This record gives sequence, structure tokens and C-alpha cells, in this order.
Amino acid sequence: MDTTQLLKGVLDVAVLAVVEDEDGYGYDVLRRLRAGGLSEVGDASVYGTLRRLYAAGALTSYVVPSDEGPHRKYYGITPAGRAQLAGQTEDWERFAQTVSALLSDTRTVTRPSSTPEPQPENQHQGASA
Repeated sequence: MDTTQLLKGVLDVAVLAVVEDEDGYGYDVLRRLRAGGLSEVGDASVYGTLRRLYAAGALTSYVVPSDEGPHRKYYGITPAGRAQLAGQTEDWERFAQTVSALLSDTRTVTRPSSTPEPQPENQHQGASA
């Protein structure tokens, strides 16, 4: 299954969840998302999401100097970001339950039954007495 479209729909909430407990710089957030099971998430998608969430006020940022290379821009969640995370988490849970129920119903309908379906009686049998 191509999960690209699914990732687009949940990347905001996933990024907010990753930085909720601990701030992180871009590659660190990407690494945590992949370690959490979103192995197909792309670098550009994560960096774009971080910038968009920052512009929307859901994230704050600060720069930390690095002795090993360029300075790192860290992102942390804001109160508005926590509220967004809470709302999107509730939305996701309702949506996931709905889809799971639909898939469960589909599997029930498409699975062969263990008991045979009753066969209609042949109503055109000749009368015998």
C-alpha cells in the first residue's frame, strides 16, 4: 500500500507528538518519526512541516551552537501546539475507529461463512401423492 497520502494527513500530529516531550532539531525529529514506525516519511516533508507548524505558532524554535558542524535549529511545542495536538489526537482516534469498523464490516461481509447459506426450496416440483 502506498502510504504517501496517509502520511500527508497525519504528519502534523506526528511531528507535534514527537516534540511534545522533548525538543528536537530537524534531522532528530525525522529520525524519531522513522524510529516510531513512519519509515517512509521524507526529509523534505518533515522540514516543510516543521516550518509550517512554526509559522502557524504551534512550534517555537531556537538555535544551539554545535562544535561538530553548523548550528542546529531546535523546535519545541507551544501551548497552541499542545492544544492542536490534543484536538488532532481526538480527531485521529475517531477517524481510526471509524475506518477500523468499516474494514471489520467489510471483512465480515466478504469472508465465507462457516455455515452454508440455506438454499431456497424448488417450488416447481411436480405434485406427487
